[in-house]
Amino acid sequence: MINVKEMNLRYITDKKGVKREVILSIKDFENLLEDLQDIAVVAERRDEESIKHESVIKELKKNGIL
Repeated sequence: MINVKEMNLRYITDKKGVKREVILSIKDFENLLEDLQDIAVVAERRDEESIKHESVIKELKKNGIL
């Protein structure tokens, strides 16, 4: 997850000095989009039934993945 404090943000201000827009690097922008996508997936799946870790490991071993 991206840390806003580590981003090199630049601001566009109006005549009164009020911040109106932000400029950020393409890398930071892409990282923000990735984080938003991850959050959207979590939100979509929040009502799904959870599976115990032990069950996942057992199934992965059964299928030869682990």
